[in-house]
Amino acid sequence: MSFQITLMLLAALAVVGCSKKDDASHELERAASAFAKTEPAQPARTAAPQTAPEQPSQPAVATPAATPAQEMNQAITAYKTGNLEDAVTRLQVLRATPVMSPQQRIALNDAMAAVMTEIYSLAAKGNTRAASAIKLYEQMQTKRP
Repeated sequence: MSFQITLMLLAALAVVGCSKKDDASHELERAASAFAKTEPAQPARTAAPQTAPEQPSQPAVATPAATPAQEMNQAITAYKTGNLEDAVTRLQVLRATPVMSPQQRIALNDAMAAVMTEIYSLAAKGNTRAASAIKLYEQMQTKRP
């Protein structure tokens, strides 16, 4: 009797586990939605002013940095167009963003996991761009402070 119950529980877990397919595009869209929901509340960020050291008399020009929502949208575009290295880089930049809501962080991590699963799968099938993206991802992981 307990064997049958165990077997039924395992079957139920298998069905539940297999029914939720973590599609990378879907997870990226979910993450983009999470970033878009809270975007207006975040103040506009600007990059540090850049001046040439040999010309100190020129005024500094501040260039606006991409907001997290813009960065996510650019990562999605890069992923969908097959520019896997750019997508991985943009997602890693987002991961390093210090101020993020818990929902955004979870959505980003889910998207990153789904993208990397897809990239590892493509690399296993011989996709050289995917292999390059994995190498870049691993380099970025080891450079983290």
